[in-house]
Amino acid sequence: MIGYLKGKVKELTPEYVLLEVNGVGYEVICSGAAFSLLSGADVGEVYTYMQVKEDGIALFGFSDLQEKNLFLKLISVQGVGAKLAIAVLSSMRPSDVSAAIATADAKRLSAVKGLGKKTAERLILELHGKISADELLGANESSSGITVSLPSAEDDDAIAALMNLGFTKSESARAVERAKGTGAVTVEQIIAAALKSM
Repeated sequence: MIGYLKGKVKELTPEYVLLEVNGVGYEVICSGAAFSLLSGADVGEVYTYMQVKEDGIALFGFSDLQEKNLFLKLISVQGVGAKLAIAVLSSMRPSDVSAAIATADAKRLSAVKGLGKKTAERLILELHGKISADELLGANESSSGITVSLPSAEDDDAIAALMNLGFTKSESARAVERAKGTGAVTVEQIIAAALKSM
């Protein structure tokens, strides 16, 4: 299995990135964050997942291990293939995907092209509770320059996410109030600040 590649960025297309490693060119279908990191770079690196199917082999690239692990969780859900999982990670940041799953926000997930409401609900059902605090915070997420618009932050979303991490409702509500007092606005910021104050 090919789990990581570092090499010269030979070509960037809407479909894939061509990485030359020791004289061999690898076509890698990248997430939005990985594509952004490689764009304009002479040398780049990606963590990869190699998919072997009857109709061929495909390489998928990610900006870091956290993003790759989230991808693996997504494709573990029935009805979510590798290309759909990459589409999700190209439309939303990993921490946004994790927050949408933790807060059971099917509407936010189903906004991704190709991801219907039923599949979004199945993702939430199967992955709810499997999302770690690090994934919610995007602890290892690189500043890829990708701007993803977040829906208006709501206290209930942040409280629900904290409760899913094992805190009581009253603890979560108090932490959210403290977080908002520090200037946190988006759900992601509120959760991050709240966890620091716990």
